[in-house]
Amino acid sequence: MSADPNSRIDLQVIADLIPASTRVLDVGCGDGALLDMLAGDKKVDGRGVEISQQNVNICVSKGLSVIQGDADADLVYYPDNGFDFVVLAHTLQATRNPRDVLKQLLRIGDRAIVSIPNFGHWRMRSQLMFNGRMPRTRELPYTWYDTPNIHFCTIRDFVNLCDEIGATVEKALALDGDGNRIAVSMPWWFWNFFGQQAVFQLRR
Repeated sequence: MSADPNSRIDLQVIADLIPASTRVLDVGCGDGALLDMLAGDKKVDGRGVEISQQNVNICVSKGLSVIQGDADADLVYYPDNGFDFVVLAHTLQATRNPRDVLKQLLRIGDRAIVSIPNFGHWRMRSQLMFNGRMPRTRELPYTWYDTPNIHFCTIRDFVNLCDEIGATVEKALALDGDGNRIAVSMPWWFWNFFGQQAVFQLRR
């Protein structure tokens, strides 16, 4: 799922939330861009799980500790509180059971950090309304028939899911298309309309 960190604004935001020398599990780590960043800048004890064997090979070639695995099926094998932080970056929408996956993240880690593209952004709404076609953006570049994303959600949807499973939102950041942070004091509906993506830090 990961891409060039220059085009994945959320990865730097996530890295800023993680303290040095912590234990981190990156679920859906893609080519290892975040783990590589954390290992170099913060000396974390990082592990990764990635469904694509090609991406696993790329991670291993970088010296990263990454195994092939499916977030929907394999998180149950990780022990309770095995990591300080569990990260799910732009991956929740590609899972079959987002609610169960989120609960597993909160079981495995003291904190979970989740980033999502926001399907409620005004550009998404306008593309659907005026073009009558499923939207495509930089964060969601796929056509409807070849997308790996099967559960689109909005910022408001995600916050409601956190409430439903009893997760506490410790920190939340919404980002516009240029990576600028939207003012914290703004209400959820404002984030939901103007934020192209969001990053949440959660605890049980």
